[in-house]
Amino acid sequence: MTDNLISIAKILNFHGVKGEVKIGFSKGREHQIQALKKVFVKKDNEYIELNVSAVRFHKHFAIIKFKEFNNINEVEIYKGCDIYLSKEDVEKSLENDEYLISDLIGMNVFDEDGSEIGTVTAVGENLANNLISVKDANNKEHLVPFVKELVPVVDVKNHRIVVNNIEGLIS
Repeated sequence: MTDNLISIAKILNFHGVKGEVKIGFSKGREHQIQALKKVFVKKDNEYIELNVSAVRFHKHFAIIKFKEFNNINEVEIYKGCDIYLSKEDVEKSLENDEYLISDLIGMNVFDEDGSEIGTVTAVGENLANNLISVKDANNKEHLVPFVKELVPVVDVKNHRIVVNNIEGLIS
């Protein structure tokens, strides 16, 4: 089961004395956090299943109350722990044109004419957008902005990405 879990947030601290925790999560994922019902927390290499009873937002953080905890002493040991969801639950919460990084790594990359360019080796981000790193047959890395105009096709089922290889993008 543990290889089917994906980290989605981190417990940054406890909040108040009634067993609530303050979590950090990726910007734009509020809808996913709001919908949480059951999560897993990794503590000492063990995954503990927890049930969410309430979620609210404060500044850029979420405050979560778990049914299993009623006071600060019960939650403070989880400070710094990651919060996980099953891969299936994460996939259900993805919007159109959203993908798991783990699904993109290793995908074959082709240009719009069908010529193979290489393989996705990493996904990163800059201030403007995500980037895919594509390694070609000569082991040269190319960074491609992961935007619809340059990456019009992402076919997870067939493990294939098509890149609009405009002049100078991949040379």
